[in-house]
Amino acid sequence: MLPINPSQVPAEFKRAVALQRSGQLEQARTLFEAIGRVAPRLPEIPFHIGRIAFDTGDLDEAARQLAKALRLKPAEPKILTALSEVLSAAGREDDAIEFYDKAIAKNPTLSNLRIDKAFLLQRMGAFERAETELRRVLKASPLRGDVYRMLMVTKKVKADDPLIGMMEKAHADPRVKGENRVQLEFALAKAMEDTGQTARVFAYLTPANRATKAAYRYDISERRDEVDGLIAAFSGHDFTPSLPASDEFSPIFVTGLPRSGTTLVEQILASHSEVTGGGEQPFALRLSYDVIGRPGSFRSMNEVTEDALAGLGRSYQDAIRKAVSFGRVVTDKGIQSHLVMGLLKQAIPLARFVVVRRDPRDLLYSIYKNHFAPGTHRYAYDLADLAAYYASFVKIIDFWRDALPGGFYEIAYEDLVEDPETRSRALVDAVGLDWEDQCLSFHAAKREVKTLSVQQVRQPIYRSSAAAWKKYEAELAPLIEALEREGVA
Repeated sequence: MLPINPSQVPAEFKRAVALQRSGQLEQARTLFEAIGRVAPRLPEIPFHIGRIAFDTGDLDEAARQLAKALRLKPAEPKILTALSEVLSAAGREDDAIEFYDKAIAKNPTLSNLRIDKAFLLQRMGAFERAETELRRVLKASPLRGDVYRMLMVTKKVKADDPLIGMMEKAHADPRVKGENRVQLEFALAKAMEDTGQTARVFAYLTPANRATKAAYRYDISERRDEVDGLIAAFSGHDFTPSLPASDEFSPIFVTGLPRSGTTLVEQILASHSEVTGGGEQPFALRLSYDVIGRPGSFRSMNEVTEDALAGLGRSYQDAIRKAVSFGRVVTDKGIQSHLVMGLLKQAIPLARFVVVRRDPRDLLYSIYKNHFAPGTHRYAYDLADLAAYYASFVKIIDFWRDALPGGFYEIAYEDLVEDPETRSRALVDAVGLDWEDQCLSFHAAKREVKTLSVQQVRQPIYRSSAAAWKKYEAELAPLIEALEREGVA
C-alpha cells in the first residue's frame, strides 16, 4: 500500500479500527502497521496489532506487541488487561499477576486494576487471594455491583454473612443505577439462593434480566434463520471424510449450550495424560464460516472444494497450535462448534465431538440467573428467547444425528453427576482413549478456567444442581410454557 501522510493518521486509524471490528483482521493489521511506520510512538498501534494477533491465535506476537504498547504508555489499564489475558492464555499466569502488581503499586487507588487482577486469580483457582483484592475495593467503593457479583461467583454465603447486608444497603442507594445495579441484582439473587430464600430470588433476577435485555436488543429470528440456513446448506451432503488423516492431530470438540456441563466434561478429558485442555477457542466456527459463508448467505456444500476443506483443516490446526502448546490431542470447548460438526469432521478426519445435554429447565434457568460479559449471549435475558434458542440447538443436533451417524458422542449432565465413574469411563472410551484414574480427580488440576463454572470445577462432582428448577416452578412457568410451544418440553 502507498505510504501514509502524517496528516492522514487520524482518518486511517479510524478505518483500521472499523476493519478490525468487522472481522477483516489481516487488512486491519496491514493498515495499523503502515500507520505505525508514520507514528511509531502511538501506543494504540501495537495495542491493536496485539489484539489482532491474539484473535488469530499468535500468542507470542500478541505478547510482544502489547508489551511494546505498555512501554509506550506504562500502567495503562486496557493494555495491561489485554497483556494479562494473553499471558494467562499462554500459561504465564504468574507473569500476568506480576504486571498487575507493578501497575497497582504505581496506581494504588485505581480500583479496576485490582478487579482485573482478582478476575485472573479466580480463573487460576486462587479464590482467597481474589477475595482479598475484591474486599479492598469494596472498602473504598461499597457501591460497586460488579465487585459483589464477582465475589458471589466463587463464594457461597450464609444467612448471617455481613456481605448480604452490604449488598442490600447498596441496592437501596439511589446512586446505584444502570449496569452497576444489574450486576448487584445478580449478586443478590445468588445470595438469596445460597441462603434458601427462594421467594426472593426472582425479585432480583427479573429486573436484572429485563434491564439487560433492554440494553442489548435481540431478535431470536436471527438464530432461527442461521440454523435453518446451515441445515439447508448441509442437507444431502455426504460427510464421510475423504482427506488423508494425520495421526499427529486429533482434537476433541466439546460442545453444547452454556451451563450445560461442557466445562466439567472438558476438565475430565483434560485430566488424561494424553490430552491438553485448550479451553474455549474461537477458531472453529469463524474458519468454517470463511469456507461456507456467513449467516444469510451460506453456500451449499456442493460448492465447497476438497482444497477448501483441506485449507480449513490446516488453518484450524495452525491457529490452535499457536494458541495452545500440545502434542496430538487437544480439547476445544468452543461451544458453537455443534453448528458445523460435519464440516469440521470432513476437514479434520480424526476430530472427535462430544455434545453435552442437560434438562432444559435446569439449563435455561442456570443461564437466566447468570450474568455474562456485556453484549454476549443476548438471548439469555428473556425466558421465551431462551426456549427458542434451546429449540434451535435441538434442531441442529437432530439434523447432525441423521446426517452424521455415529459422528458425535452425547452425554447427559444428569447422568454424569449421578454416576461419575461409569459415565466418565464411557466418555473417555468414546474419544478413543484408555481410562486413567486421574480423570476423576479433575478438580485437583491447576489449569486456568475461564467460564462461569470457575468455582464448580474446583470441586468433586456434586448433584445439587440437578432439578434445581423445581424450587422456582411458579416463576419459571413462562419458560416451561415456551418450551412446550417450541416442542422441546
